[in-house]
Amino acid sequence: MVHIHERSHPAPPELYGDGLRLGPWDPDSETDVEAWLRGLTDPEFQRWNTPLTPVTDRESARTSIRSKAREAADGTAVSFRIAEAGADADTGTPLGHIGVNMIDHGMRCARVGYWVLPEARGRHVATRALALAAHWAFTELNLHRLELGHALGHDASCRVAERCGFRHEGTLRHAMWEAGRRDAFRDVHLHARLATDEADAAP
Repeated sequence: MVHIHERSHPAPPELYGDGLRLGPWDPDSETDVEAWLRGLTDPEFQRWNTPLTPVTDRESARTSIRSKAREAADGTAVSFRIAEAGADADTGTPLGHIGVNMIDHGMRCARVGYWVLPEARGRHVATRALALAAHWAFTELNLHRLELGHALGHDASCRVAERCGFRHEGTLRHAMWEAGRRDAFRDVHLHARLATDEADAAP
């Protein structure tokens, strides 16, 4: 069961389920800034992702987190910090990130993305967080379709999608940048889940 703790807009709510707590990133928290920087500069992350705006140091990490708060304020995206459910809200160690992005309230669709810090891998953190965030997006944002795209060959992300009921729908040709480049493209595996689908994993 998901318990939603109300917060004043624009901060995202806090979601609890399956041993995890999803809540807002804090640009004034040195712990959050450090985790964000480590996550976006991790070699495994960079192997499969090329952010639109590079994050290379603490200041750019802080700026990036602040931009997520602005997106939440205008309703275009919601970014969650993943932590253990039992941890204190002020001292809980971040495990990773999951975002409900590119929200189109008219078409009732969005795209989800996630990453997990190296020390938290192998514990199904991404799977549990995705199931929790997807349930929230369908029930609280009233979305009908969630899309998930990952670079072709990223088998770990593919397994996360499939475990959470995101069906493979096809391959998008040259839909994202090659690793570390903005002048070359690679194909993307597209998955999607509908509010009417029966999930393989539920919070």
